[in-house]
Amino acid sequence: MSANDKLLVHNVYFSLHDRSPEARQRLIDACRKWLPNHPGIVFFACGSLAEELNREVNVRDFDVGLHIIFRDQVAHDYYQETEAHLAFIAENKATWKQVRVYDSVAAQSPTPQE
Repeated sequence: MSANDKLLVHNVYFSLHDRSPEARQRLIDACRKWLPNHPGIVFFACGSLAEELNREVNVRDFDVGLHIIFRDQVAHDYYQETEAHLAFIAENKATWKQVRVYDSVAAQSPTPQE
């Protein structure tokens, strides 16, 4: 991938009705079950709010963050309509109090030489 290639960065923040550690883990497990194995994903991660980071600038009104980087918007758009993504939504939507999606286009920077 060259430095000029545009990546689609898809960050999703879920606020849950049940904010317990067990409910957070169930959603993380569902993310890992349904979402990582799609064509065009170059990075996948999900996890819970970092409780220990509580600076004035930290947004803390979510429970689980999902972070996917796609090679391009075409891969992102395909992912949105897959059976697995739609099954994930159907299986988990009732647990969500709020969902916020932050999509951005990013150019990959060259990795500095060590």
